[in-house]
Amino acid sequence: MTKAVERSTAFFFARGRGTDARERRYPRRMATADTPKALLSWSGGKDAAWTLHALRRRGDVEVVGLVTTITEGYERIAMQGIRVDVLHAQARATGLPVIEARMPQRADNATYEATFAQALSDARARWPGIEHIAFGDLFLADIRAYREALCRRLEWTPLFPLFGSDTARLARAMIDGGLRAQVCCVDTQQLDAGFAGRAFDGALLDALPPGIDPCGENGEFHTCTWAGPMFSNPLSLHGGETVLRDARFAYTDFLLAG
Repeated sequence: MTKAVERSTAFFFARGRGTDARERRYPRRMATADTPKALLSWSGGKDAAWTLHALRRRGDVEVVGLVTTITEGYERIAMQGIRVDVLHAQARATGLPVIEARMPQRADNATYEATFAQALSDARARWPGIEHIAFGDLFLADIRAYREALCRRLEWTPLFPLFGSDTARLARAMIDGGLRAQVCCVDTQQLDAGFAGRAFDGALLDALPPGIDPCGENGEFHTCTWAGPMFSNPLSLHGGETVLRDARFAYTDFLLAG
């Protein structure tokens, strides 16, 4: 197994004005009083971010909030390993509140489902009548079927705006559309740890070995989004250490600058 390289990087992403430029480049339909409200399952990564962008452009639902699973103790988004303060900065940049579904470490699936159910109940208390939740899944039919079954039990309607996309084309479309993200987690059983911390850009896509999905849909890698048409302004982040967890996952830490 490839060992994670423990390193500190010194790149920074400057803040900038984004709201007006975003609206000029990515005009979206305005929601009305009759537009159904929806939550978005938010991982902090590129797929969730692009799902928000897609839903805003479509205009058939109004995304009113984000729901994110947090691992307690670590205070990070599950799987992605993104810090909670970065999550909150992302939420502010989307202009949406975030509901935290807080799970203990090493939680089993039953605990996850109970935590998720409580988060949805909290959302419904905040937005009475809301019944839609969107996910950024791309092509894994078993994951979609699981989410559909869970949402059916909880009396929610799942949406999958990006499902069935050609991931090679989608990855390029994200980059061309202004999305900016860094690889924050690599499964070293599928991809070399040296990809951790890299920018999600054309050079990365060109460097991926054969068999690795360009969007990391098979869990090869996860990303932390810091800019794009779904944000009012880019985040100022800098990269920290890359460490190996569970003898498998190489996580690169990203921190808010200043």
